[in-house]
Amino acid sequence: MRLASLFSGGKDSTFAIQLAQKQGHEIACLLSIFPKSEESHLLHHPNMKWTSLQSQSMNIPQLTINSSSDNPDDELIILGDLLYTAKEQFDIQGLVHGGIKSKFQKEKFEAVCSKLNLVSIAPLWNYEPLQYINDLLDSGFEFMMTTVSSEGLDDFWLGKIISKSDVNILKNLSEKYGFNLNFEGGEAETFVINCPLFSNSIKIKKYKKTWDGYRGRFEIVDAELDYSA
Repeated sequence: MRLASLFSGGKDSTFAIQLAQKQGHEIACLLSIFPKSEESHLLHHPNMKWTSLQSQSMNIPQLTINSSSDNPDDELIILGDLLYTAKEQFDIQGLVHGGIKSKFQKEKFEAVCSKLNLVSIAPLWNYEPLQYINDLLDSGFEFMMTTVSSEGLDDFWLGKIISKSDVNILKNLSEKYGFNLNFEGGEAETFVINCPLFSNSIKIKKYKKTWDGYRGRFEIVDAELDYSA
């Protein structure tokens, strides 16, 4: 099936592309919505502009649009408009997204797809959290944490590329403080700098960290594709 991918640049949307391809689907384009602020319940906020580098590295064209509202219903209207454009330009038959546990997101995406006679595909749905993180790393995904907003996660994690040695630490923290190890509840957000889908990794040249004692952000200020390898 020919699909568009709802793409944020994080681990979930990127891994969903890889799994969809393994299932035999073709990813015709990436759909990236730049939310108005970090208050969005449907969309990622930080570092979205750097998804253009990921699009180049995967050689998958990207359609982007800015959202002027944090209201989920307004964001869904914008997604519907973007899906319509993708259907017209790329003849897509469905949408793949990286939802894992959020019924709210899954049902919203299914509803907007239904209006356009498109199929909504969620290859990560109900993925067991610990197995998921291990499978990501075993598959060669390199991703960093770009926001933290949960007790138990401090500024140590901002900009950190997650390795196998971090998994048990994060698992213990999630059990102690009650956050989702997948971070799907917004406890943290991620950005993929390399994976098997990429022809070139992403080199971060400049960044800025902010931390208020509970919530923090790793903002990419300058980055480029690394052609040295």
